[in-house]
Amino acid sequence: MQRGLYFEEFDVGARYLHRPGRTATEADNVLFSSLTMNSQALHLDAAYAASQPFGQRLMNSMWTLSTMVGASVTQLTQGTLVAQLGLSDIAFPAPLFHGDTLYTETEVVDKRLSSSRPGQGIVTMRHIGRNQHDDIVANATRVALMWCTPDAAAQAPAGEQKS
Repeated sequence: MQRGLYFEEFDVGARYLHRPGRTATEADNVLFSSLTMNSQALHLDAAYAASQPFGQRLMNSMWTLSTMVGASVTQLTQGTLVAQLGLSDIAFPAPLFHGDTLYTETEVVDKRLSSSRPGQGIVTMRHIGRNQHDDIVANATRVALMWCTPDAAAQAPAGEQKS
């Protein structure tokens, strides 16, 4: 069975390349923007977007962020995630357009056992999204509550957890 990593399997400094990439389509942009009630003309109105600085419609940045996180699931968190705790330091330094391919990589930047939840640990990851030209189009820091391995969880009563 394919699964993500348990807390103990994350190594600070490890980098993961999530492949294949995902080519962004006009349909992705229109559907995602419509589903999330984002009527921004820069995503939906080709004539308007052509008159703006980038000269074409931009992919919805929340699609980009969601797709980056989604690309990491099978390798890192499938079946081993308790909950996502937060996202921070989100930036979109370059645009992503229809027809661009988004490639995602993840670096593990920190981890610690939970001080209040026995058998669980907190992992901080940095997701980086690049287009097919290797331009960084997005990055975000993600904090996730992860399960410890079943053996480790069984051996760690609440009083013995590290903060």
